[in-house]
Amino acid sequence: MFRYTPLTFVREIIMILVTAIFALPLYILLVGSMKTTAEFRSTSPLALPTDPQWSNFLEVITTTGRNSIVAGFMNSLILTVGSLVVIILLGSFCAYVIVRSTRRWARASFYLFLVAIILPTQLGIVPLYVGARAVGLTGSLIGLIIIYSGMFLPLCVFLYASFFRGHPRDYEEAAAIDGAGPFRTYWHSVLPLMAPVTGTVAILAGVAIWNDFFTPLIFLGGTNYPTLPVVMYQYVGNLVAEWNKIFAVVVIAFIPVMIFFIFTQRRLMQGFSGGVKS
Repeated sequence: MFRYTPLTFVREIIMILVTAIFALPLYILLVGSMKTTAEFRSTSPLALPTDPQWSNFLEVITTTGRNSIVAGFMNSLILTVGSLVVIILLGSFCAYVIVRSTRRWARASFYLFLVAIILPTQLGIVPLYVGARAVGLTGSLIGLIIIYSGMFLPLCVFLYASFFRGHPRDYEEAAAIDGAGPFRTYWHSVLPLMAPVTGTVAILAGVAIWNDFFTPLIFLGGTNYPTLPVVMYQYVGNLVAEWNKIFAVVVIAFIPVMIFFIFTQRRLMQGFSGGVKS
């Protein structure tokens, strides 16, 4: 039976203080985005705006040209969703084959994926760019989706393989008795049970792709497909004196990630705890 003790009270106070410390930058960001330029410079960062300026958000959203927030948002959305679809489908199927196969190449392939996780991607960015340019993958969203898929596929295979190893074969055997082939067994009996790890992969890879600045800058630089982080960088360069509008751009950028995380955090926790949907 739970008992509320003085130690429990101390723990609650500590957790409240820790939460307040982590929430402070978010609070400063939100209140700063609703201030005028003059108020932003003259008041404390913690002070609430006297007259919230929602027009800051409208002004940055309606900007056109290379600094278009809407265009950057759509490009990031296409990249993130497209990459996640490829990563989850290919990664889960590859992990399933590796785990269920009894041949030596399966274990060797898994170790290669582990090496790919350990090695930093930045070390191979130059040869990767040269190779991507040679086959026409630079300067297009489809090309960057393929590049992102290759970058995050090792992590996806590793997570799915860990789950498949602990997954009982009863469902697969039942599907085989009913006449289902290997692919149909995987698609209808195995993949639906991997919802927790699928949510984990979607959050880890999706947030990383959405927030990535370096890779789109290299592979989409000078094109008409700037992603949202690149557009934010351009805003910082053009609006050095208008931090209230820069804060508004940052708020617009993190809202989709926040919403996505809120609705998928349960899957993330299940994925880390090793839970399988029954």
